[in-house]
Amino acid sequence: MEENQLANTQNQHPVTEEQTQDVQTTTKSKNEPKIEVTAHDDFDWSVDKRNVATYSNDKREQMEKVYDNTFKQVSDSELLIGTIVGLTKTDAIVNIGFKSDGLISLNEFRDMPNVKNGDEVEVMVVEKEDRNGHLHLSRKLARATRSWQQIVEFYKTGEIVTGTITSKTKGGLIVDVHGLETFLPGSQIDVKPVTDYDQYVGKTMDFKVVKINEAIRNAVVSHKALIESDIEQQRSVIIGQLEKGQVLEGIVKNVTDFGAFIDLGGVDGLLYITDISWGRINHPTEVLENGQKLNVVVLDFDDEKKRISLGLKQLTPHPWDNLSDDIKEGSKVKGKVVNIEDYGAFLEILPGVEGLVHVSEITWSSQPINAKEFFKMGDEYEAMVVTLDKDERKMSLSIKQLTEDPWETIENKFPIDSRHKGVVKNITPYGVFVELESGIGGMIHISDLSWIKRFNHPSEFTKTGEEIEVTILGIDKENRKLSLGHKQLEEDPWNTFETVFPIGSIHEGHVTRKDDKGAMVQLQYGLEAYAPIRHLRKEDGSNVENDETLPFMIIEFDRNDKRILVSHSRVWEQTKAEEKETVRKAARAEDENTKKAVKNVQSKVEKPTLGDLGALAALKDKMKKAEDDSEN
Repeated sequence: MEENQLANTQNQHPVTEEQTQDVQTTTKSKNEPKIEVTAHDDFDWSVDKRNVATYSNDKREQMEKVYDNTFKQVSDSELLIGTIVGLTKTDAIVNIGFKSDGLISLNEFRDMPNVKNGDEVEVMVVEKEDRNGHLHLSRKLARATRSWQQIVEFYKTGEIVTGTITSKTKGGLIVDVHGLETFLPGSQIDVKPVTDYDQYVGKTMDFKVVKINEAIRNAVVSHKALIESDIEQQRSVIIGQLEKGQVLEGIVKNVTDFGAFIDLGGVDGLLYITDISWGRINHPTEVLENGQKLNVVVLDFDDEKKRISLGLKQLTPHPWDNLSDDIKEGSKVKGKVVNIEDYGAFLEILPGVEGLVHVSEITWSSQPINAKEFFKMGDEYEAMVVTLDKDERKMSLSIKQLTEDPWETIENKFPIDSRHKGVVKNITPYGVFVELESGIGGMIHISDLSWIKRFNHPSEFTKTGEEIEVTILGIDKENRKLSLGHKQLEEDPWNTFETVFPIGSIHEGHVTRKDDKGAMVQLQYGLEAYAPIRHLRKEDGSNVENDETLPFMIIEFDRNDKRILVSHSRVWEQTKAEEKETVRKAARAEDENTKKAVKNVQSKVEKPTLGDLGALAALKDKMKKAEDDSEN
């Protein structure tokens, strides 16, 4: 039995001589030094159970290469044309000439409802062999890749593409272009602002690819760019036919602060505010409104910048060319203030005809006048035409020449020493300008404001716009100036003050201002005096401070210069001196009385006794002591 099994085994798997040698070698190595030969030493391991011989590695690689070359060579992500060779309920079987067919879900053929065997479709090789060993194909990825390649090509060439708007998203719309979703920003839908995006969903429109992102395969399209391109072509055609001076019909498209844009039928022109009317206007809406039809003339155009300048007033003659003969030098006209400058104001006599009223022609007054304070926009004034130049289109006007020059007879109405009331017009550091009537005025010098008070600035005495009474001190007809005074309205009080404030008199004073050199002291009747710093020392050694009220002695009175000097130190120094003088006088009086008493005693006593002599000696000592005290 065992022999038969061995024979069968040998018949099924013949042992080669090489295998026998291997077994012998192995046995020898294990059981050295004894060598045993087994029954399988002659087994041929290169023959399988089906009695088919195996191939060597080189032979196998050669045969596999020959086998693979009989099929198409493909790679992952490659785009190929395949043929549908079978359909199931869920998939389509596609042959791409590879060694195996691939399956594609019917969901990727929803745009081909009548798909059938034999149809050729473009597919992408996702994987030549997935984990199950199957060929993985995709028609959807193939379409997306092919669409992206087309989008990139359209972007490079600028070719117009057709797409369908599928949905609305934040900031714009989603557009399907050849199966690829692209983004249409809201600002790129139309040249006019669009607020309702829903009205475009489902529409098929033409677009231009304006931006791509290779990394994330994202594209931005624009419909506005196509409209602008068409408009640009229309502009080029229209501008190419334009000529200066050509009259066109247009529609007011948009009115702005600086003018208006006129639609000339596909191209816009600018009608600037200064070319709307010969007269001055504050805003174009005074003449134009949106949607208004009107004729305009082409003033200029720029082929490169595509700008067209239009004019409206140029369609009518210039008002200066048809100026009435009644308007001439010396004639009286009426105009409205349309412009005010530092040097004067422009009056519009007729639309487009203006004249300048220079500041020197406003009033007869020699005082400077600010035109921006005198005139107001829109006010009307009568004026006289002084000069007229139709060729240069210039006119100068005068308001003051409509009235008689008051300076010709100034002394009749404003004689010297006469009193008048006026209005303060201007204040300077050296005086006050007062207007007595239109064109007539003068200045009060700062020294003529008050007899008794000195001002650092005239604004301490009066303010602009206040009414003030003045007297005429002098007239200068040639320079049109009046010298005015205010203090001269009263008699000079310094003649009286000289008797009220004699030198050496003491008066109560209030310190109003003090510095390192001295102090200003307010006396009675509003008089101000000055006390040098050395005369501000008090009896206790300290100095008089600001805002103190103390007695002051008049040490100097100058009526001509209107100046008074006072001293507080002299007050207490004089008091001390008077006290000493009083003591001296008392001592002298007592001395005299003593001498008289001595003489009286001597005359009565013929011979003095010792007692009398003692009394005389005591009396002499007393007199001497009194003299010593008086000297101290």
